[in-house]
Amino acid sequence: MRDAALTQAVEALMRDAATRAILPRFQHLAASEIFAKAADDLVTVADRESEAILAEGLARLLPEAAIVGEEAVAADPGLLRHLAEALCWIIDPLDGTNNFAAGKRPFGLLVALAEHGQAVAGWLYDPLSGRFCHAARGAGAYVDGTRITARGSGKSPPVAAISTLFADPARRAALERHIAPHYHMAEIPRCAAEQYPRIVLGQNDVSLFERTLAWDHAAGVLFCNEAGGKVARLDGTPYRVDDTRRGLIAAASPVLWEGLAERLARMEG
Repeated sequence: MRDAALTQAVEALMRDAATRAILPRFQHLAASEIFAKAADDLVTVADRESEAILAEGLARLLPEAAIVGEEAVAADPGLLRHLAEALCWIIDPLDGTNNFAAGKRPFGLLVALAEHGQAVAGWLYDPLSGRFCHAARGAGAYVDGTRITARGSGKSPPVAAISTLFADPARRAALERHIAPHYHMAEIPRCAAEQYPRIVLGQNDVSLFERTLAWDHAAGVLFCNEAGGKVARLDGTPYRVDDTRRGLIAAASPVLWEGLAERLARMEG
């Protein structure tokens, strides 16, 4: 299937999942429809129904591709082995579940396609605004069909969204001492489907992630990199969906990326 046709089909699936499973429940969830997967990690009936819709539709588009969905992995962690296969769909059916469960925005849907552990296409959809972002490896990044180039905020100091949700107390304290004073600290959205567009669209300059699960980052990393920003591991190596390491820097430009990476290296040295 050609890239344009694939994007059109994936967008239709994401909009359908949002219309059928997510939007009708926004601010209308019953307590019995919210479940705890782990401490501070929720899942709702909307997540599960959205994933079922997306998985069924994506399987029809590329029957030869494996499918790794966040909720399927929660039930069977062994599915993670498929991330390194020749072709694999990666699904976050409702990114920002904690926000959604609290009746707040932002939240979104994320889908990526990977080949041998590297994302080759990614799609990010905000069902409240209708914003649809997508990227294909070597073909650029787009917002609502218009090609986009990443831009910084232009602010001094730069705007940073630093996620410390999954950092241990010592690392959190070190980030507050050594990194925060050099940036204007922005509140994190707790939603990668929102964070990556913020970096590309000039709202945030840099972001630091501790946890780097494939369904949270595969689509956004490709989108940001194809827009001319830079997302890479702390040592500068490329992000792979089958890499279980922690730590990821995203920035609106390579220069902004280097600035944060150098400060982190000094902090940890």
